[in-house]
Amino acid sequence: MGANHNHHPRSSGKTLFLALSLTTFFALVEAVAGWLANSLALMGDAGHMITDSFALAIAAVAAWLANRGATGRHSFGLGRVEFLAALLNSVIMLVLVAYIVVESVLRLLSPEPVQGHMVTAVAVIGLLVNLLVAWILSRGEKNVNTRGAMLHVMGDLLGSVAAIISGVVISLTGWMKIDPILSIFISVLILYSTIRLLREAIHALMEGVPLNLSPEKVKDAMAAVPGVQGIHDLHLWSLTSSQASLTAHVVVDDLSQWPAIWDALQTVLKKRFGIDHYTLQVEDAAMAARCDTPHH
Repeated sequence: MGANHNHHPRSSGKTLFLALSLTTFFALVEAVAGWLANSLALMGDAGHMITDSFALAIAAVAAWLANRGATGRHSFGLGRVEFLAALLNSVIMLVLVAYIVVESVLRLLSPEPVQGHMVTAVAVIGLLVNLLVAWILSRGEKNVNTRGAMLHVMGDLLGSVAAIISGVVISLTGWMKIDPILSIFISVLILYSTIRLLREAIHALMEGVPLNLSPEKVKDAMAAVPGVQGIHDLHLWSLTSSQASLTAHVVVDDLSQWPAIWDALQTVLKKRFGIDHYTLQVEDAAMAARCDTPHH
């Protein structure tokens, strides 16, 4: 039997913590400004930035926990805590989306005055902050966490643009309904990213196959290695958002060829599929055939 247990952290912790600090600080500033300006669009954009802050916090905490490695009570380490945090984050954001949509509908029916100049000024600063965060993330190491965080920041950029449009329209025309209309638009952005995050968290916690991998393709690639007669009992799941784990039984023609087959399987799993945590049980073809023979 062969096993490989690689637990090298692959995240840019400093980059994530810096992006988290900037996003969280301005989200709070934008939320206060939105309340003072009576702008749902601004508060909605602040809510979206808070979503991103949670996403960045999850990634940053996961990077920190990954450095701690396995313990006697947690043999796989603590990286899966990011999925629990993502689940909590998703539920909180669904409640926020529902609140913003209800308030937006009420304001469409009964518009309230909004300070357009303040909305525009704060949203422009928010756009610049989001551009800075995107630049910081682009300079860091590329992995699943940072790519996911970048997607959130791109949504933030759209939210800031929507808030700017709301402020300009109100300042120039006095049309107050633009604020709740764009608030609903921002809520849709939040809802899309939240449902996606919720789906991924539940899938991972239920030991689902990583969404970027296909068990059939992995099995076929392993079976194509010379000397391998078959693959069975293959299991594939996520240890963290950036680390998949695999176990499988490998049926070989000749046990003496196992060292060479093992090297070839490692290459396939690591280089082709990015799987660096796996345990393989080798079986002799003749023995496997006898075990599979039905007894009468």
